[in-house]
Amino acid sequence: MKAKELLFGERSLTKIAGLFPSREAAMSAAHELPRAAAMSDRQVAVVGPADDADASGTRIADKIEPEPTGVGRTLTRAHLVSAAVGAAAGALLFVALMAIGLAALATTPWMSLGAFVFYGATLGLLAGGLLALRPDHSRVLEQVRAAVRSGRWAVIAHPTSSDQAGRAQAVLHARAGDVVRSF
Repeated sequence: MKAKELLFGERSLTKIAGLFPSREAAMSAAHELPRAAAMSDRQVAVVGPADDADASGTRIADKIEPEPTGVGRTLTRAHLVSAAVGAAAGALLFVALMAIGLAALATTPWMSLGAFVFYGATLGLLAGGLLALRPDHSRVLEQVRAAVRSGRWAVIAHPTSSDQAGRAQAVLHARAGDVVRSF
């Protein structure tokens, strides 16, 4: 299992948005994108000024993050895996320090091991939280919201492979002046 599959529960980890001046230009690109990038129609969403009518912005957010159960799985997986890796790293650090004969650890080995594992797991949980926040997706969301608020339209692609991502980005770059992408 790859690290991405272990940490993230979403099928589409990358978000690519092309920003367009008009509805017609956005719809034209949205119709071309599935064929040109070998994607399904469900992997493409169009967002316009009407979607910003909801004060909370949930319509836009739902189109950018259409996998709410996948986001939940990402939260769980990222925290659990990162905590386990952090705990293991803490235990390995303890073993390494014991091997070099650090006297402070030798006097209270079990308490020291517990502390190393605890702090390692805590740092892992913090790292898992950072991974789960997906700041790269927030950047896409904010740029799409800003564009929509100024009367522009956005086509959002949710590729599931690097090949689809490359093709989608190429199509959107050719059709839109502005393209924003998550990692």
